Amino acid sequence: MIRTAEKTFGSVDVLVNNAGIQHVAPIEEFPIEKWDAIIAINLSAAFHTIRAAVPGMKTRKWGRIINTASAHSLVASPFKAAYVTAKHGLTGLTKTVALELATFGVTANCISPGYVWTPLVEKQIPDTMKARNMTAEQVKRDVLLAAQPTKQFVTVDQVASLALYLCSDAASQITGANLSIDGGWTAE
Repeated sequence: MIRTAEKTFGSVDVLVNNAGIQHVAPIEEFPIEKWDAIIAINLSAAFHTIRAAVPGMKTRKWGRIINTASAHSLVASPFKAAYVTAKHGLTGLTKTVALELATFGVTANCISPGYVWTPLVEKQIPDTMKARNMTAEQVKRDVLLAAQPTKQFVTVDQVASLALYLCSDAASQITGANLSIDGGWTAE
C-alpha cells in the first residue's frame, strides 16, 4: 500500500493510521480470534505502515505520522481487553517512533478521541447491550457518554481539524504527544 502510494503520488509525506475494529466481551469469553484481529488491525497495521513510510520521510527530512489512538489509550474500560491493549500499545509505538525520528524533521503523534459517532462505535452497541443487559439508549447515555463530561459525541470534523494542525509547520515541535479530544473524559 505504501509503495503504491509512493509510485502514484511521488511520496508519502503524511501517514494517518486510522483503521480500527472493536469487540466487546468479558475477558473469560473474549474470542481468541477477535483478540488477534484487533491487535493486528489496531496496532500491528500501524507498525507496518510506519515501517514502510519512514525511509522516504527520513530521506526528504520531512513527514507527519498521526496515529488515531483513543481515550482508551489513556484509560481502560471493562469488556474491551484487546482494544485497550492495542491503543496503549499504539501510544508506546508513537513515542518510540517520535524519538527515533526527532532529528529528521518527522513528527509522530497520537490523536486520542473520546466517543466519535462512527460505524465502529455504532457496531459495538449491540455487544455492549448484551454484555451489560442494557437498552441502546442506556448504552449511549450510561456507557458511551457517561465518561465524557460534555455529554456529546466528538465530531469527525473536530478530529480532522486536529490532524490538519499536526500536519502544519506550526506543529513541527509537537512530537511524541498523545492529544486528547475527548470532551474531558481523561481529565479526571
